[in-house]
Amino acid sequence: MSGHSNTPPALAIPGADPRLYNHDLAPVAPAGRTWGVFSIFAMWMSDVHSVGGYTFAASLFFLGLTGWEVLLAMVAGITAVYFLMNLIGRPSLKYGTPFPVVARMSFGVMGANIAAGLRGIVGIVWYGVQTYFASKAVQALVLAFYPGAEALTHSGFLGLSALGWFSFLFMWLFQLLIFLNGMETIRKFIDFCGPVVYVVMFALAVWILTQTGTSSLSLQLSPRVEGSAVGHMANAAMLIVAYFAALLLNFGDFSRFARDEKAMKVGNFLGLPVNFIVFAIITVIVTAGTVKVFGEAIMDPVAIVERIGNPWVVALGSITFIVATMGINIVANFVSPAYDISNLYPEKIDFRLGGLITSILSVMVCPWIFVSSPQAITIFVSIFGAALGPMFGIMVADYYLVKRQQIILADLYTMSPDGSLYFEGGWNRMALIALGLAGFVSIGLSLLGAYALIPNVGDWGWLIGSALGALLYTALMRREAPSLARPGVTA
Repeated sequence: MSGHSNTPPALAIPGADPRLYNHDLAPVAPAGRTWGVFSIFAMWMSDVHSVGGYTFAASLFFLGLTGWEVLLAMVAGITAVYFLMNLIGRPSLKYGTPFPVVARMSFGVMGANIAAGLRGIVGIVWYGVQTYFASKAVQALVLAFYPGAEALTHSGFLGLSALGWFSFLFMWLFQLLIFLNGMETIRKFIDFCGPVVYVVMFALAVWILTQTGTSSLSLQLSPRVEGSAVGHMANAAMLIVAYFAALLLNFGDFSRFARDEKAMKVGNFLGLPVNFIVFAIITVIVTAGTVKVFGEAIMDPVAIVERIGNPWVVALGSITFIVATMGINIVANFVSPAYDISNLYPEKIDFRLGGLITSILSVMVCPWIFVSSPQAITIFVSIFGAALGPMFGIMVADYYLVKRQQIILADLYTMSPDGSLYFEGGWNRMALIALGLAGFVSIGLSLLGAYALIPNVGDWGWLIGSALGALLYTALMRREAPSLARPGVTA
């Protein structure tokens, strides 16, 4: 067993190839499994309780459905996410390994770099975008107490004002100092993030109710639209699944630290179906109330606290949503790229260095320019979102249908041709073929629909890609001779 300061203890793998192994990619030792029900629950609170999560939840009530239809769709969608998260989290829970190592099971010990690279790119881009969103709250905070700083918003460089740069770099550095302390510090931080946002959101809902009375509890925020209500509800449910598409790949980066399967499942249940629906109801109370208080539906919580006008309220709201954005950045956008980059060169890059590289690359994306182009965002989401589905389908089909939940742990870290996960030079060409074909279909359908060349499949692209990836992979692997798993110790 090996370890260093503030990182969970890891299991030593005798004979592990340094090209595949370091302390952060090694299986977590039993002593390092410190995440109980509350930590898993708090992780999901951090993911949902963000400015983006608020806006997303509020937007579901503008789909032209009645409030109860939206709530039923939300229950269906988030329940599906709950079961899918349990599926993808179980291999990491059992073997203590992060997402890029689990990807070796299906893609091969070297082919996993393809899956990790694609997931890492998504995380890096959104890490920069979320950091930029948080920096806007920092800027609002500065202007609330130092109005003279408004002069710094007139000059700029690379599309960002001087105050914008100060706010962005402050947020960038502040996050980095917390994140680089390791996973145990990250656990403690997200244990704090989610509940804090709940307190402020409850307070905001109470304030709205004092201004509007119970009239703000109306859940129907838009008129009925044409078409089947069931069809619109199904689309709403798939929107929820698509919202969690990235974490439906790398939830194992967190489940590996869970104390046991019960902690993971109960934490997931409280954090997904229960938490998501409660947060959405609070969101719609606040959003509906803004119509009466401000004369329009405001879906940005930062804008709501700015409208209240009290600088101390602005300060409290801004700080809260800064913390919230940091929480989702940890869960969805930092941890995964840090592991994914480490997986590319384990001998030289550990989790901390991978995180530093993630942070640097997130600045080079120039996220403030990226978010100003709706077309760029649409293309990015269509391509990479549709690519994540096939990877999920392949990994789940491999673990449950092909490998039957049995893996030789040492083979995850060996380049020996005798290893069951070596395949052909470390690459499983069957997984790559399935990923290429399923990705071509799901990405093609998403892009053609986005440009109105065919009926828009919307967020069904993830489900299409996932199902097709699973079917193709299972069929291709069954054509291979005997099972690739060898008898031996599996855990």
